[in-house]
Amino acid sequence: MSAQKGGSGALTPGRSPGGRTTPGLDAQTLALVRIATATATGDEAKLRERMIAARAADVPAGWVEELLLQGFLNVGYPLTLVAFAVWREVAGPVKDAGEPIAHPEWEQWTERGVKACAEVYGRTYHKLLVNLRALHPAIEPLVVVDAYGKILSRPGLDTKRRELCTLAAIATLNAPRQLHAHLRGALNTGSTREEVDGVLAVVEIDLTKERALKLWEMWADVRERNL
Repeated sequence: MSAQKGGSGALTPGRSPGGRTTPGLDAQTLALVRIATATATGDEAKLRERMIAARAADVPAGWVEELLLQGFLNVGYPLTLVAFAVWREVAGPVKDAGEPIAHPEWEQWTERGVKACAEVYGRTYHKLLVNLRALHPAIEPLVVVDAYGKILSRPGLDTKRRELCTLAAIATLNAPRQLHAHLRGALNTGSTREEVDGVLAVVEIDLTKERALKLWEMWADVRERNL
């Protein structure tokens, strides 16, 4: 796994605020995953509680900033703007904005976007590009350059944690095709099956029993076949 600067890829078991051990996830990654799922729900009280818990777990503020920035890609502008507003209340003004995003680095964004997207999608990467072009020619650069090059390749949060948080957000939403891809993507970027188990255990708390069952069934299929 090629990881961005900002965090180690090694994860050790953490505990939820209720004291329950979450397999495979260290306390800081668990806190990030819980914020990712809360962002997808738009629940301000839940966001505030989980962001406060993240600060108590000494999660670097920059990691949360990066997680929320990728929320624009995963859950859209309305929900992410809500999450950012709550985070500003909890954390105060931005102290370090990280890498500037408004600069003419198209070539760099393209190069690192191709690399990051190929890492997540693995052997299905070229099929992804064909499918994106078939939807609309403009979608390929929007995904590869804007999403993976500009946002998901930013320094500040490692690739493995980014993909685990992406998985958490997508699993909270009702987007089965994308969920299937990101279950594979978590494995492709270095997560263990136990770490994915840990993320899904967090996510299912916010789902209906029916959706939670479908989530675990899809994961069982991916896990067994290693797609």
